[in-house]
Amino acid sequence: MDRNIRTVEDVLQLLDGLFAPEADRWTADAASWWDGFYADRSKPVPFFVAKPDENLVSYLERGLLTPGRALDLGCGPGRNALHLAAAGFAVDAVDLSPAAITWAEDRAREAGADVRFLRGDAFALADTELNGPYDLIYDSGCFHHLPPHRRISYLALLDRALAPGGHFALTCFAAGGMGSELGDTDFYRQSRLHGGLAYTSESLRRIFSELSEVELRRMHDEPTESPRFGEPFLWTALWRGKGLP
Repeated sequence: MDRNIRTVEDVLQLLDGLFAPEADRWTADAASWWDGFYADRSKPVPFFVAKPDENLVSYLERGLLTPGRALDLGCGPGRNALHLAAAGFAVDAVDLSPAAITWAEDRAREAGADVRFLRGDAFALADTELNGPYDLIYDSGCFHHLPPHRRISYLALLDRALAPGGHFALTCFAAGGMGSELGDTDFYRQSRLHGGLAYTSESLRRIFSELSEVELRRMHDEPTESPRFGEPFLWTALWRGKGLP
């Protein structure tokens, strides 16, 4: 007989266990699934390209972001982390998958980029393992792979790791473009996330209502020959935290 639930984290871990390993990018059980996903670097996966997100490039070109400390959540092969480093940021980049981190480190060596890569669960990393607080927290494609209950952990991470007045930037599946549009409760009934959750602009504004919106739009569709990554089935959003920088 198990009667071990005492804290909020105990409840979150119990809910993690209701899903298949691939459902939660941050749990230890999911690492092997993501390693398999990243094993074949030649797969025609859109974000395997060595290009930064078009919205990130735009933020920098328009002066909406200036160099400082940056954290890349779910960095994958490191394409945005490398661009931030080239723009003058001191970058920490974290991913659960050792295969993803190895690929990102290979790219960084080839580019001569100075990025600090961390393999692990970003929610569980101690503050001493991170070089925060961060002037920018960037997430390209991680948030929409989280089960609904892990939004609590995500918001807690932003709260403790984002510097006063810092920026949080996100790209995620857009309803009507890609991702499952089931209600939150249905994911628990089915024990699956169906490849990721789609979000509406209204739901994103509600979830991140403690932050000040700078811009929220669909990602621009970039042609194959473009030096930027862009797919219109994604939202791009930029928020600013409370307090003075």
